[in-house]
This record gives sequence, structure tokens and C-alpha cells, in this order.
Amino acid sequence: MKLVRYGDKGAEKPGMIDAGGALRDLSAHVKDIDGVHLSDATLAKLKGLNPEDLPKVDGTPRLGACVGSIGKFLCIGLNYSDHAAETGAAIPEHPILFFKANSAVVGPNDDVMMPRGSTHTDWEVELGVVIGKEAKYVSEADALDYVAGYCVINDVSERHFQTQLTGQWTKGKSCDTFGPTGPWLVTKDEVGDVQNLAMSLDVNGKRMQTGNTNTMIFTVAQIIEHLSGLMTLHPGDVITTGTPPGVGMGIKPEPVYLKKGDVMELTIEGLGTQRQTVGQDA
Repeated sequence: MKLVRYGDKGAEKPGMIDAGGALRDLSAHVKDIDGVHLSDATLAKLKGLNPEDLPKVDGTPRLGACVGSIGKFLCIGLNYSDHAAETGAAIPEHPILFFKANSAVVGPNDDVMMPRGSTHTDWEVELGVVIGKEAKYVSEADALDYVAGYCVINDVSERHFQTQLTGQWTKGKSCDTFGPTGPWLVTKDEVGDVQNLAMSLDVNGKRMQTGNTNTMIFTVAQIIEHLSGLMTLHPGDVITTGTPPGVGMGIKPEPVYLKKGDVMELTIEGLGTQRQTVGQDA
């Protein structure tokens, strides 16, 4: 299934994309697409519905983040071997973990607003993992059983804030609008091999990132095993799993960063496409 949340910000309704690409309303069956409604039982109930019997939503309403009321927004850094190579960084021994503030979360096509004075805002197409049931001390072999589905995330990053403001990467990752999520939460049964998904990101129509989840250093299952050994993962938590090469800070001879008016378009095979216009806070 492709599950969505649509409508004005803060008033999103649950929906489903049918086989023909039309948006269908799920409000009569679930209150939201969030941790409360991501259990295996609820997803099975939704899968049993005939989309043609659901009300069709006319027009092209705004899409919100595909997961509502996200619990923890966990991020893995330097998790693609080819991205680590472009940055000159050593391959990490364990997954690098940082957090993105939930206030950064926006819809997949909402504007990305650079912070006041920012000149080093960068792009990162990433695979998002949505947890569907409580996970603690989970083995790699069982880890994917705890996943509800997957989505596209743009881990927008302010590199000066991230590396020069003293402290953790969170400072450069948590600015408002720096977490576009969606368009769809695609349930795991529809994704196939999550470790073989093509992904790309364009800026102003120019291809900047091209990659595949098969170059991840730590697989989705390994990440879940590692994180669940450190903390309990709850339904509705989101893990974003790192980015392939082609980020602005890695461009030679000089880095290239976003500017007001730029347009980012990013996609992951089977998970849909995001499109954001860049603005800047006054």
C-alpha cells in the first residue's frame, strides 16, 4: 500500500493511493497515519479494503509528511561507502547517530526555508524507515519484522551550523523545514529488496546525486539491530539511513550550496518523488 496524509498543515487526513494513482480518503477507517495506526493488524485491515470503495479525493491537495506525530527522528550519517569516499571520511566502525528535531518535518513538496543568514545549506536524498511495532534488543535476522514501511526523506543540512557551531551535527540538521518526508509511506510488502533501490536528486534540473541502497555500509536490518540495542524504538519512529554521493559540500574544486529560488527534485525507486523550492527566512 501507498499511504499518505493530505490537507492543510496541522489538519492532514489519512489517505491511500489506488492502483491508478488516484488519492482515496481513509478517514472512515483510521484517524491518522501515525504510530498508533501502524500495527500489523491495522495495516492488514487497510490492505483488505477495496480502494475503489473509498471516497476519491478531487484535485491536487497538499501532501503532508507521510507519518504523523513522529516520535523519534533518528538519522544515520556517512552510511554509503561512495559518499564516505567523496568526503574523504573513514568508514565508521559503528553507525553514526544524530537526531533531527521533529519541528523540521514538513511535507514532501513544501518549501524548504534556509535559516536567516545561511550560505551553506545542502541536500541529501535518503531512504526513510518507519517503525511499526516496539523494538528492543532486536536481532538483525528479525529486524525488518518491526518495519511498517519506507519513504523518501530529504535530510536538508546547513553545513556551517553542522560543523562550525561547536557540538553535534543536530544543529545543522534541525532547522525548520529541513525534514521533507514522503510523499508516501510504502508498506514493506510492496517495496521488495530494500537494499537494492535506485535513488537520485536534481537541483534546478541538473542531476547531483545518483545512488543505490546497495552501497550502504550498514543495512537497514543492521541499523535497527544497533539502535534497538541502545534505546527502544516505538511505532511511528523514523530512521533516515544516510545519503549517496553528490552532496553540495563534496563538489570539487569548490562546494556548491543552495540559494533562494533553487528547486530540488528527489526520488527513490518505488517510493515516489519530492519537489521543494528553496526560500530563506528574512
